[in-house]
Amino acid sequence: MKINAVKLYENGFMTQPFAFGGEGDQGDFDPTVRYRSSLQNFVIETDDEVILVDTGMPDGVPDAVPEDRTPLYMGNRIEDYLDALKTAGYTPDRISKILITHKHDDHTGMISSFPNAKVYISPEDADALDLKGDNIVRLTYGDGSYHEFPRSQKVAEGIRIIEAKGHTKGNSIIIAEDKGLFFMFHGDITYTDEALYGNKLSVAYEDLKAARETLDNVRAFIRNHPTVYLSTHTPLGYENLEDMKVIDLDYPPWSKPVGEIVYRTATGKYICGVCGFVYDPEKGDPTQGIPPGTPFSELPDDWHCPRCKREKSNFNPA
Repeated sequence: MKINAVKLYENGFMTQPFAFGGEGDQGDFDPTVRYRSSLQNFVIETDDEVILVDTGMPDGVPDAVPEDRTPLYMGNRIEDYLDALKTAGYTPDRISKILITHKHDDHTGMISSFPNAKVYISPEDADALDLKGDNIVRLTYGDGSYHEFPRSQKVAEGIRIIEAKGHTKGNSIIIAEDKGLFFMFHGDITYTDEALYGNKLSVAYEDLKAARETLDNVRAFIRNHPTVYLSTHTPLGYENLEDMKVIDLDYPPWSKPVGEIVYRTATGKYICGVCGFVYDPEKGDPTQGIPPGTPFSELPDDWHCPRCKREKSNFNPA
């Protein structure tokens, strides 16, 4: 088995209240503390097939423009998804399966580029995305428990999708076993590994109780099995892979400082830092009665992301 990262964004950041503040008061955390952020997905290559774990941000989505108050900034775009996939050594025609952790755009945005691949996704998130077709495999988790996790589904030899609700109502994780190690592709169970070590949930969830149960199960699994933790939104995701680093929850890593942030000119559009939805003032938001021509600054205080329902504060200029 061979695992590669598909690197899409770099040199971003997230604040401690965003990454740690899902339970209790965000005011208990320091907004001046920032952790490194990025965006990458992964490829699992076996003897028989090439499998994607998630499919990146849609091509054409404008890049965010960070501000001092920005809770999550993925960073500078390195390449569009298919170009990054090619850089990693793969072309769309080689992909046989796509395993989706959850419905957000930075994990599902390029599904349509692989019409011949089987797409494995929870029924809840398939419904949310209105995914249909013979290539859509709605997960049943019919293969029983898997160590600390109550429900799983085998998708290839040594590879399982695990039901892991919370971040979204249909959230899942993928675990691949190879040569005595367990590679955990967890999507957004945590946004930064520091939160895993600190046992903290981010503010981005649809079901808080389920998210807590999932994180508890993840930590119990990691304590009992040699696990390489492959994150989507921190460079530690691919650094852990490159170093084959087995997580030890009792010994947190030193947090490298955030790199230089590149600031750009805003377009008037705003992008959700959680799910990637773009608010375009020219279009407004008919789902919430916002007419075309309404600037972001004039949206009512109770306006929220039409896709993930997060507050205005999670949007960044684009």
